[in-house]
Amino acid sequence: MSAPLLMVRDLVKHYRSEGLFARKAPPVRAVDGVSFEVGRGETLALVGESGCGKSSVGRTIIRLQEPTSGEAIFDGEPVFQLAREPLRALRRRMQIIFQDPYSSLNPRMTVGDAVAEGIEIHRLAGSKAERNERVASLLEEVGLDASYARRYPHEFSGGQRQRIGIARALAVEPSFIVCDEPVSALDVSVQAQVLNLLRDLQERRGLSYLFIAHDLAVVRQIAQRVAVMYLGHIVETGPTEALLSDPRHPYTQALLSAVPEPDPSAQRERIVLTGDLPSPSNPPPGCRFHTRCFHPLRSERCRTEVPVLRPVHQTEAACHYAETPASPLAR
Repeated sequence: MSAPLLMVRDLVKHYRSEGLFARKAPPVRAVDGVSFEVGRGETLALVGESGCGKSSVGRTIIRLQEPTSGEAIFDGEPVFQLAREPLRALRRRMQIIFQDPYSSLNPRMTVGDAVAEGIEIHRLAGSKAERNERVASLLEEVGLDASYARRYPHEFSGGQRQRIGIARALAVEPSFIVCDEPVSALDVSVQAQVLNLLRDLQERRGLSYLFIAHDLAVVRQIAQRVAVMYLGHIVETGPTEALLSDPRHPYTQALLSAVPEPDPSAQRERIVLTGDLPSPSNPPPGCRFHTRCFHPLRSERCRTEVPVLRPVHQTEAACHYAETPASPLAR
């Protein structure tokens, strides 16, 4: 087997509070020891509810934010150790598609200028004519008319703007793209179109994706593997179909129970988590999920001992009692 394109080991990202009493306030532990790999041409989905640290993982990997500690190796290059110029060269191969298509594009730049920005920074076109030709080709590749290059972002719908964002990410010919909830702000019908586009681009260009999402129904359509995050930790990971058909961590089971069932005759137990998500500035000791856990075997061990990811059936789960499902999730 070939080496993974991206390896992340013990990634930590803490944020310091700002203000008069910031020095006394504990840091926000957004990402607290996350490890995973992304293969060449593979999609790994990172899922969890808002505030669990998913976006911080994606942005830190490509160094839009600096890590607190940890390691990221991209195709043999230590991302976090690179100086400015080597990092700039590596960024050609690592791009991001942002969640909000309405705020991720500069309203004062034409679509053509936005897409061409990376081409100009990395000097990928020898002339203005070649630059414009590349922009036109990119717009057509994502399903837009080449004439749109002369127009401004406010003239387009959300789905069209997200296609422009995808074209901008493709402009520097990357091999890895962080997709930071790229369809969550779009209508359901448009979501399917964008997901189909991302799959087609992956097949044509051999792209690898870190696909950040909170919707497991979306994840099933695009990802080969899934990693579930809760409060800065990965609590379960495995092949998509295995994890969705037989989740072993209670939190994964709760997320899956919230996915709408298209078959009206199918029965599925709805799991409603009690309590609020604990503060990432003061996470609970032991298993971070124990304050909301509904597992019938939960015990004092859950409150004092941190569970580690270990193989359970077809996935890896960080739960002391993962061999016994907390819920049958009847279908």
